[in-house]
Amino acid sequence: MPDKKTKRPLISSKTRRMLDKRALAEAGGGPERLAAQKASGKMAARERIDMLVDDDSFEEVDALVETKSTDFGLDKKYLAADGVVTGFARINGRLVCIYSQDFTVMGGSLGLAHAMKICKVMDMAVTAGVPVIGLCDSGGARIQEGVESLGGYAEIFYRNVRASGFVPQISAILGPCAGGAVYSPALTDFIIMVDGTSHMFITGPGVVKAATGETCDFESLGGADTHSRLSGVAQFVAGSEQDCFRQIRELLDYLPQNCRETAKPNMAGDDPLRESATLERVSELEAKKSYQVHAVVWEIADGHQFFEVHKNFARNIVCGFIRLDGESVGVVANNPQVLSGALDIDASEKGARFINFCDAFNIPLLTLVDVPGYWPGLEQEHGGIIRRGAKLLYAYCRASVPLVTVVLRKAYGGAYDVMSSKHIRGDINFAWPCAEIAVMGPQGAVNILYKTELAKAADPEKRRAELVREYVAKFASPFQAAKHGYIDEVIEARKTRPKVIRAFRFLKGKKVEPLPKKHGNIPL
Repeated sequence: MPDKKTKRPLISSKTRRMLDKRALAEAGGGPERLAAQKASGKMAARERIDMLVDDDSFEEVDALVETKSTDFGLDKKYLAADGVVTGFARINGRLVCIYSQDFTVMGGSLGLAHAMKICKVMDMAVTAGVPVIGLCDSGGARIQEGVESLGGYAEIFYRNVRASGFVPQISAILGPCAGGAVYSPALTDFIIMVDGTSHMFITGPGVVKAATGETCDFESLGGADTHSRLSGVAQFVAGSEQDCFRQIRELLDYLPQNCRETAKPNMAGDDPLRESATLERVSELEAKKSYQVHAVVWEIADGHQFFEVHKNFARNIVCGFIRLDGESVGVVANNPQVLSGALDIDASEKGARFINFCDAFNIPLLTLVDVPGYWPGLEQEHGGIIRRGAKLLYAYCRASVPLVTVVLRKAYGGAYDVMSSKHIRGDINFAWPCAEIAVMGPQGAVNILYKTELAKAADPEKRRAELVREYVAKFASPFQAAKHGYIDEVIEARKTRPKVIRAFRFLKGKKVEPLPKKHGNIPL
């Protein structure tokens, strides 16, 4: 029955009590701490969720959970929602599970109840088969709870690994992420950091100074630039929290809900038969002239759109997502503008990680090859290029999704084998007419094969040029590879997009039966 004065429904005392408790939980750390959060340029935990998800779609769970710990005065404090907001929602109409750590409540520190809330929402994500998104803003373990806090972290880590390859996992670092807290994001598929406000490190600047004598600040130790460009920990950098949430929404658009599904196709708005004069010009460049491989990707992709992953790290290889005739496709491409496109340790690990993700979630892979080989040097050999470079080879050999390869220009040595060649079960392999496929570059090969003859030649340079032309014609052209069936078709560069689209259409029903084993032993 409504109140006669206010015309609003009367609320029972029990309902009022419930509403009061919920309001208290939603207040976070209180007005002063919320104001401090805003002053530092960061949103509140619930604001972040509202900004990320579709309007009026968030359903919170465990809002009234409280810590059971009583030590160090915790029994006398009210920790709103125990410092983390959890639940499920929709993003662009698709269901996701989400948690958002609340820095206004004890610095977002993780206690056991906090951890188990995250664990519950991760379990829900696996049960429902939906992506899980973590918005991380935490000072680390709640020292007042001792080993229970550490146990809480381990419970989360276990679930990260259990969910890996089953549902997509995305971590947004929106503040500090220190100590053991860094390993949960590290176990997820993608990490996004916000420039200027995100920091990840195992030990802070003070500990580093005391232990090693090295002087650093939060930004140089674990800022967004450090982890996106140097360490490779972060796949994306955002200019603001709003930009971070935009990137998450865009990323999700290329991904399926889980490993049993495929990414939802978009309405194709680009002609699948479109040819490209730009690609023709690239194919006519001198062999030693560099170019930006992104231009090739843009010309092939629907609408010239490319969502790049790990943009700032190991730039000699380029990875990311495109649409081809509306379908989501992963791209791996050598980039001649950096290290001539050669493979090194970082590029191998970057490529391998991306390939593993695409294979786990049924996203076909397009490989664009322009590789002179592996990058030489003591640093690479001592750093483990043999072991770590093998990760890229392993990832390609294990992949069972449709694999289409285009050799653009160079494909030399072992790097030719590694980059989704026919020999490691690339499904359909094309090459441009200008492609050179050989054990090594023509100049180096001629210097070795004809060393004695060149030493005796009246005009060594003229003779070398002649021998190089002969070597290219006989050993390095795509027609030699095509003659042996290693290249399925030598194609006009301008027709790359329609050729690739037709290949993926044909391969859509590809099935590979794995050997009956527990798992392989990747060269970690």
